[in-house]
Amino acid sequence: MRSRYAGAICHALAEVNHEQCARKSIFGDAIHVGGDDRFGRLGCGLKMTARIQTAREQRYPWYVRLIFALQRRRYGVELEPVRLWGRTPKVFAAVTLVYRMLERSSSPLEPVLRSLVMVRVSQMNWCEFCVDLNSAHALERHVAPEKIGALADFENSPLYSERERSALAYADSMTDSTRKTTDSTMMRLRAQFEDEAIIELTALIAFQNLSSKFNAALGVAPQGICQLPMPVLGPPLSL
Repeated sequence: MRSRYAGAICHALAEVNHEQCARKSIFGDAIHVGGDDRFGRLGCGLKMTARIQTAREQRYPWYVRLIFALQRRRYGVELEPVRLWGRTPKVFAAVTLVYRMLERSSSPLEPVLRSLVMVRVSQMNWCEFCVDLNSAHALERHVAPEKIGALADFENSPLYSERERSALAYADSMTDSTRKTTDSTMMRLRAQFEDEAIIELTALIAFQNLSSKFNAALGVAPQGICQLPMPVLGPPLSL
């Protein structure tokens, strides 16, 4: 099962780099994660180096330490974005509350759709950490690795339903700063979703843009989460 997880994340990361390289020639030869090449050569890679380092002895309030404990239980490591967000704990608490509400079990958006949207926004924002983690959550929700790998071509892939395509097209229009969400995009969306679900989908896309842009700007590297067999322990513990 690990090989399927690794294959899915490599494909998803490759799609990130493929899209980037088509626009700008700013990458090297391979992706390096934590000093090694566990993701192999992807044709056009990015060497990730965190731009802000957090000391191991950094002091955090009790609720941030609790989240660290839950992450160690689930992933075996503390996730670097939380180590960064936790340094501004009041903001972190507010952002975490929004995230947990978007991932609640009573959401009008099904978990698989939420994961696909989050991976797609992460791809577009060059956030390899987010692609890694959200791909792992998608696999945990029984999304086929091939479906994750086909995200960059979702409009033409038979693996996607029209409901998923309309949501992903909306995510693309919101995330790409060179585009504007059009009436036709919204009409397509309304054929598949009630207004309340569209509002929530808009919030989810906006949140994932916040999260992925935060991580990408600070150079947060993937932590190989998608290669780990994870138990089902409730909603994802991440930002």
